[in-house]
This record gives sequence, C-alpha cells and structure tokens, in this order.
Amino acid sequence: MEKRDIFIGGAWPYANYYLHVGHLAALLPGDILAKYYRECQDNVIYVSGSDCHGTPITERARKENTTPEKIATLYHNEFVKTFKNLGFDYDLYTATMLEDHKKYVEEIFKKIKENGYLFEKEEDEDYCEHCQKFLSDREIVGTCPHCGGISTGDQCEVCGTSLDSKDLLDKHCKICSNPTTLRKNKHLYFKLPEFKEELQNLINKNKSKWRKNAIGEAQKYIDMGLVNRAATRQLDWGVKVPVEGYEDKRIYVWLEAVLGYLSAGEKVAKDKAIDFDLFMDDNNKNLTTYYVHGKDNIPFHTTIYPPLILASKKNYRLPDYIVSSAYVNLNNDKMSKSKGNLITANELLEKFDSDTLRFYFSYKGPETNDMNCSIEDIIQTHNKFLVGMLGNFVNRNLSFINKKFDGIIKESTIDEETIKITKEVYKSVGESFEKAEIRNAVQKIVDYISYANKYYDSNEPWLRVKDNIEEFNKITYTSLYIIANLANLIYPILPTASKKIKAMLNLGNLKWEEEKLSGDYKIKTIDILYNRIEEKILK
Repeated sequence: MEKRDIFIGGAWPYANYYLHVGHLAALLPGDILAKYYRECQDNVIYVSGSDCHGTPITERARKENTTPEKIATLYHNEFVKTFKNLGFDYDLYTATMLEDHKKYVEEIFKKIKENGYLFEKEEDEDYCEHCQKFLSDREIVGTCPHCGGISTGDQCEVCGTSLDSKDLLDKHCKICSNPTTLRKNKHLYFKLPEFKEELQNLINKNKSKWRKNAIGEAQKYIDMGLVNRAATRQLDWGVKVPVEGYEDKRIYVWLEAVLGYLSAGEKVAKDKAIDFDLFMDDNNKNLTTYYVHGKDNIPFHTTIYPPLILASKKNYRLPDYIVSSAYVNLNNDKMSKSKGNLITANELLEKFDSDTLRFYFSYKGPETNDMNCSIEDIIQTHNKFLVGMLGNFVNRNLSFINKKFDGIIKESTIDEETIKITKEVYKSVGESFEKAEIRNAVQKIVDYISYANKYYDSNEPWLRVKDNIEEFNKITYTSLYIIANLANLIYPILPTASKKIKAMLNLGNLKWEEEKLSGDYKIKTIDILYNRIEEKILK
C-alpha cells in the first residue's frame, strides 16, 4: 500500500502566558493524529510553534521593564517543556521570532504584493507628540463611548465591548499620559474580499470534513462581509515589511503567524529530504491536511489562511480538515485570569501523569460542545477506565502468569472471534481517527478493553488452570494477543502505557495492524500501568 502524505498543523499558542487546559484540549488531537499516522508508516509532517509577536507582548515587556524578546523566549521555553511533558511529538516546534520564519514570511509577503493583493492606504492615526510615535490600539487609553469606563483602543476594560481606537473619547497615550493627536499614516492592506467566492467554495466542499463550529463561524464571517485587512502595523517588534518606505512598521501578526505552518513545514521537509512544494501540491492525491486549534482561532484558519495561500499563487492544498475544539469550562464556570480560575497545563501535570490527562481530554474533550472539567472528574475517569478497565486487564493477566508459571506464557491457539473483533477494531478506530473523530475512536478502544475483560471473566482461567490446562493456555494466549494489540491501539492516546506493555512482553515496533503471536512468551518484568488516585490524598 502506498504511503500517504499527512500534514498536521497545531495552532501556535501566544507567548504571553502559560498553556492552560483549553490549549491542552484543543491541541491534543493534532498529536494523536500524528502518532496514529506514524503507526501507519505514512509520511507525516507535524508542526507548530510559539506566536511571539504583537502588541500584548510589547505591552507586557514595557510594564515589566524588559524586552519583548525576553518575554517571548521565556514562554516559548515553557511551552516546549510543557508539550514534552504531555507526550507531544512534533516534527518541529519552533517560534515566529526565529530568522527562518521571518525570511519565509518576508518572501511570501513580497509575492502577495507582486501578485497585486496588497495596496497602500493613508489614514488618520493616533500620534503621541511627546513619545514621537504612532500608537497601537493597546497603547491608547480613553473613555468608552458605550459605558463611560476606562478603555484601551481595542477593548473596554469595564463592559468588554470590542472597539476601534477612533471611537474612544478623551484619548491619551498609555506610556506618557499625554493627549494624542491625529496624523496621516500609511499602511498596506490585504484584499481579502477578492477571495469571497473561493472561500465559499472551500466551505461547501468541506462540509463533511470541517467541524460544525468551523462551518458556522466561517460562514458567519463571510456573510458579515469580508473587508480589506491591514497587513502592516506600527510596531518595532515583529517581522519586517520588505517594502521601501515601511521600515518603521512590521507585518501584522494575523498574517505572519498562520504562515508559520508553511515556514515550519518547509523546514521539516528539507530535513527529511522531501520536496515540500510537491508534498503540499493540491494535485497530490495522497495528501491530507489537518489544522488543529480552538474555537477562537476558526476565522484565521478558515477565512484568512486560505486566501494568503491563494494570493501567494502557491498551488498548495487548502485545509482538508479543520479540527476546531469548543471551549473548556472549569467547575461549570468559564475560565479567565481575572476570575482567578484559570488552571494551567503545568498545574495539572503536577497532579496527574500525562497519560491520565491525554485520556481524559480525548475521551471527554470539547469536540462538538463546550466541556466541563473538574479535578474530581479527572480522578474518577482515571480510576474507572485506566485503573479499573485497562490496568486491571493487563496486570491481572500478567501477574497471574508471573506468579503461577514463572512469567512463561505457553503458545496456544487464539480465539477466532477475538481475532475477528481485533481486526475490526483496527479498521474502525483508524477510520474515526482519519476523520478526526477522536472521542469516537477512544470510545471504540474502551469498548475493546471492555470486551477483553468480559472474555477473561467469562472464561474463568483461575478455574481452568486446575481442571483444563489446554483451555487455560488458550485463554491466556488469547488474552496476551489482546494485550499485544492494545499496545498498538492505545499508543496515540496513551503512549506511556503502550511503551510499558511493549517492554513487559518484549514486543516489536509500533504499527497500526494486527499484532500476531507465535511461540512461547516470557514476561520480562511486571510494571503496574496505573495506580488508583484517592481524592482525599490529592486534595
């Protein structure tokens, strides 16, 4: 069977704060897909990185009397450690502040301009005479025209209304507190409305592949009316504008960050000796692309990123699958830093191991609707499924053999019905993964584990060992067969447990196909997969 080409882009978290549980739930499907396709021996390029530019980082740097680069570097390094601790396995996790990304974006920007999709426009903008600079929206403070509260130029801090800095009253510079004046300033704008028809065709074509919230948000964005978007911004932190006369500006972060998929993908392809242009070519019938992110990122991936590819005149595949998760609530309440109920991925990793979190957020994740997360629910899910079902089946089988037969499992026949069910599980779970239906896939694996426990209990090997040793050997060898195949099936979700099983039974490499057994097996060591978590101890 010919290898498939798989491109997976995980959303780029903003390097301004730690990863929270919403990031974990939204980005986990990308790693699961990458692990699955690698088990299938396909050609996988799985990339992401830290989004390091923009006003929030410059604002934070100003408040903390440091540089934007130091802020971005701090959180980028934190992201790298967190993803590693969660078992994520990117081909490349990079950062938009690195030179290879900047050079790539500058080249694409020049091509978009050469192709006629950027135009210059002059407008009145807020200027601070004291600081001798044009101000970004977050550097402007004034009175909200809606509620009269204190507001920055992008959003009211009191009523939360999104604003245009032009609408603010009594404006002054956030840096020096002096009143602002208006001056003419020029910017380059991207002709987004020119792609309305192509975007509508893309939505219509992918209604069976994009998640419903992606279809709804993208359609709403188009129906509201696409507008020309500013492609440059008055900043000194970001990707330089490769156009004469724009030396004091930077490429707007909405444009350059999503191009990170291509800059990172090209770098990975080069390292793997793959022609990236051929790999991503829309005519490549073996190619499937996945873009994995949260609900708030839908417009950027469905109605911004595709037009940028089209405007560059690269014949790259537009998104096949938009894997857009809904939101995660904590204890039935929307998470926010201001409320103090935002729990970070690192805080969860202090309480639980990575397999526990990966299982919880894939089994109960916000795939179609918002999910409610609680510490108690994570504990109950861990104890019920990972300890009570998976761990129980594996460990009671192997421990019994270790105790009674010195760890030697005698070769025997394998139950035909079990072989048939196992082959069906590979096919069915694989189909769900390929549709990015992660919860459905995990449920099918859980059903298989349930079948395994019922098979063991109904055949009562603890009795057969006394009255029918041949039947006992068949039950045991069939159970070993199930365990060996579980190691392959659970790997995308539970990589740690998968590797433990492989090591205990000295099994071969991971693969997405039936694990066949032959000969006797000697259990090397018994390694408990999961321990029960007591709520009172954790509290």
